[in-house]
Amino acid sequence: MPHQPIDIVPFDPHHATAAQWAAYHAYRRIRAEEDIPGEPILADADFEHHLRRRRPMDESRRVIALHDDRVVGNLLLDFRREGTPDYESFAPFVGAGGGVMQPYRRQGIATALLGALLAFMQAHGKRTATLGAAGPDAHAFLQALGATEKHSAVENRLPFDGLDWNALDRWQADATSGPGAHLRWEIHAGRVPLDRLASLMAPFTVLIGDIPLGALDLPAIRYELPAHVSWYEEMDRSGGEHLVVMLLDGDEVAAVCNAHWEQRFPDRVFQALTAVARPWRGKGLAKGVKAAMLKLVRQRHPEVRMIVTHNAEANAPILSINRRLGFAIHRQTVSYQIDRESLRRRLDEPGRIRLPPAPFR
Repeated sequence: MPHQPIDIVPFDPHHATAAQWAAYHAYRRIRAEEDIPGEPILADADFEHHLRRRRPMDESRRVIALHDDRVVGNLLLDFRREGTPDYESFAPFVGAGGGVMQPYRRQGIATALLGALLAFMQAHGKRTATLGAAGPDAHAFLQALGATEKHSAVENRLPFDGLDWNALDRWQADATSGPGAHLRWEIHAGRVPLDRLASLMAPFTVLIGDIPLGALDLPAIRYELPAHVSWYEEMDRSGGEHLVVMLLDGDEVAAVCNAHWEQRFPDRVFQALTAVARPWRGKGLAKGVKAAMLKLVRQRHPEVRMIVTHNAEANAPILSINRRLGFAIHRQTVSYQIDRESLRRRLDEPGRIRLPPAPFR
């Protein structure tokens, strides 16, 4: 154990002192190098802004483990904001993440941070916590805790310099030939006008509802306009573009591919939803919108060297297309879930190192 005691305390981004922020920044840089070495991270000012800004649909809490004045572990809690649409469906759930610096592991700190998670769940009536694991230590800890593996996803990356642009031209052309001859393209680069964006929330929600989420016990994923408006405001601040490519059957969305580019990380594009409406599957539309998106990125941002996307490992059709494009798996993340009473019983087991949890308001 460290010579100085470990304190588990809340971290309030709205009232943190300069010294407290400096300690947090030092910690997050060390943890990033431990987990994702060489990857770019947000500048300090951007990170502080990110933690302080009010998100319209959800909110968060942060807890830190302090050894003397050094941050050595953290816990992040995300949950639905009370008063938002369909709040009752989201209310029982909380997402949790965080970690402990490597030299401080196996000393009860992660258990103490989960004690803070349990305290939050008890105080706010949360039934189920969802936690992610990417490294072997995190998997081993969550499995020993008794959390259940529910979903597996991969981060795939594609270097732009290896793309066959002639093949992509054919993919795009094939999408609007044969059965798709009457389909029309709709493409937005920069921003989707808000009235159009509002009209797309419902069809995009239907499309993302077919993305496999394994055995996760969660409300259905939904696209919501206030979250997009807030996101656009953040892109206006930091510099960024929302790129959307669609194929339309009349006024209906037959297929979509969307991505975003950030000025802070100009060498990469982050690709999000690629989906095809059920009547149009198996006709090459996913390949067509993927190809059109990649061509749009090259046209608007020649500085881009990589496209990053996340896919469920159970989503065989999109993984097949990604492999044909040249995407390769960069990292796997597994989502675990544990209910409040199971977590309480595990933390109460004899022999666990105990540290007092952080209080929650």
